[in-house]
Amino acid sequence: MTELIRVSGLQVHFPIRSGLIDALARRPRGVIRAVDGVDLAIDEGQVLGLVGESGSGKTTIGRVIVKLTKQTAGRITFAGEDVSALWGPKQLRDYRRRVQLIFQDPYETLNPRQTIHDFVAEPLEVNGLAPRLADREAQVISALESAGLPADFAFRYPHELSGGQRQRVVIAGALVMGPQLVVADEPVSMLDVSIRTELLRLMLDLREERGLTYLFITHDLALAWVIADRIAVMYLGKIMEIGPAQTVISSPRNPYTQALVSVSPSPDPPDAGMRAKRTILKGETPDAAHIPTGCRFHPRCPVAFDRCQVEEPPLFDLGGGQSAACWLVEKDQLPVLDPAILPGLPAPSPGVTPEAAT
Repeated sequence: MTELIRVSGLQVHFPIRSGLIDALARRPRGVIRAVDGVDLAIDEGQVLGLVGESGSGKTTIGRVIVKLTKQTAGRITFAGEDVSALWGPKQLRDYRRRVQLIFQDPYETLNPRQTIHDFVAEPLEVNGLAPRLADREAQVISALESAGLPADFAFRYPHELSGGQRQRVVIAGALVMGPQLVVADEPVSMLDVSIRTELLRLMLDLREERGLTYLFITHDLALAWVIADRIAVMYLGKIMEIGPAQTVISSPRNPYTQALVSVSPSPDPPDAGMRAKRTILKGETPDAAHIPTGCRFHPRCPVAFDRCQVEEPPLFDLGGGQSAACWLVEKDQLPVLDPAILPGLPAPSPGVTPEAAT
């Protein structure tokens, strides 16, 4: 497969300023290390699920890729071209045609004073892609229909639409540019469970029809398993594990991933014995401005030992496309999860559908 995008050594740090004097003097009181050295690659037509809890840095990575946030350090290549330094409307015009973002909240994304037509057509007008009105209208209608909405929705306003319909409009606004890569940031988290299935199926269908590539950002490991080809698990600005979706779910090799997998929802409630074997993490995620030394997960890790407190593990290549950051993995000493507590997800097959996400 051909690689579409790669980020290497990506860092995004935000300065902390305690007041007006610090701000005017540009004198930071500290730094929030939102993304702290991340390497990722996505092949054409692939779905990479980027999983992590709030504050892990996953949304920041998405914003850097679509050029809404500047990276502090690192390199981004897209279709073999270094786009790290691109910034500003003129430089980003072509890139923005090829890389689009689907926001989490359709209620905040849509302007209540704009018709659906105006919202979807706006990127075409701004980028001068369809100077003739007839061409713009044709492309808007095509994008709406691709997103599963009839043509007459073009002249409605957001308040006339349901949450699922609004998110379809947001998808149409991304499709109208004809992108290669779509960064989907929690695209179904604001929707009812019954609607999520339809939107996930739509996204998968669009991948087949248009050859789209997705970076699918979510906090839901089970949802990532359903839609993604590969999964990357983030914690406090770092990738803790990455690999094929089924491998990460069925054979997690990082203690943090194991904890997430062990508490994933199952259609069959576990008995008391199985519940006792689940890994319930204690404490809360540390502040990104005060990341622990060594392995950043060690204060909450149930199998941490002395080395974890002083040395940060790299991502060890485990073969089969799977890598994990854990010193125990290096020596093959990490305890394996009891298969009985793995989430009750159906085995993957060519016919797997997003119903499992519900």
